[in-house]
Amino acid sequence: MLRTNKIVTEQGFTLVELVMAVAVGLVILTAVLSAVVAGQRSSAGIERRVTTGQDARIALEIMGAEIRMASYNPLYATGLWVDPHRCDAAADPGRRGIQEATASALTIEMDLDPDGLCGSSPNEIIRYAYDRLSQRITRETVRCTAGNRTSSGAQPFLGPIPSNTAVRTLRVVNGATPLFRYYDGTGAEIVNLPAEIRRIRRIEIVLVVESADADPRTGEPRRIAFSTSVVPKNHGVQF
Repeated sequence: MLRTNKIVTEQGFTLVELVMAVAVGLVILTAVLSAVVAGQRSSAGIERRVTTGQDARIALEIMGAEIRMASYNPLYATGLWVDPHRCDAAADPGRRGIQEATASALTIEMDLDPDGLCGSSPNEIIRYAYDRLSQRITRETVRCTAGNRTSSGAQPFLGPIPSNTAVRTLRVVNGATPLFRYYDGTGAEIVNLPAEIRRIRRIEIVLVVESADADPRTGEPRRIAFSTSVVPKNHGVQF
């Protein structure tokens, strides 16, 4: 019987080929990881912009709704308006339901009951103010009962909460940008305040806010400006 001997030669990878394969694999893995990290940063940045925008827009809507009611006097009562600091009769009744109007603060009054009295019910006297040092907007409500004044104090409305610094919220960074600007019926800006408060027909609110955390892509807080115009229709009613 004849036997045929076959020699099988098995050839493996050389060391150079193995090194090249590992290097190519590392390059591909690095590219994939970079894409994943970039996607996560982009998603985080979008989330911060959305959250910042939502908070600012909601604040503008609430402020606008309340300021729009300034000078609301459904019973056409006389002697309705009060000094929000002392709860006695307003020194200038012509200001009606806007007793304070500056670039950084606004105090409005209204008769929501209605009972012909201002401050007898919650939210009939409201003060908004910009706290530049703490980078927030505050909201204060005042009650006037038989000449006695009670106040909620200036509560954080938009921005950092001093009693709970662990809460990461946006900051209000208006700086020199006025929170409030006032215009008359012709659209001209009113600058002679408080003397011309009675001429106010439109109020512009501007919020410049920035995210509490830095944008992962830029390393800087995301800054956005929001604005709205409010027409306090009741303030123009003469009686």
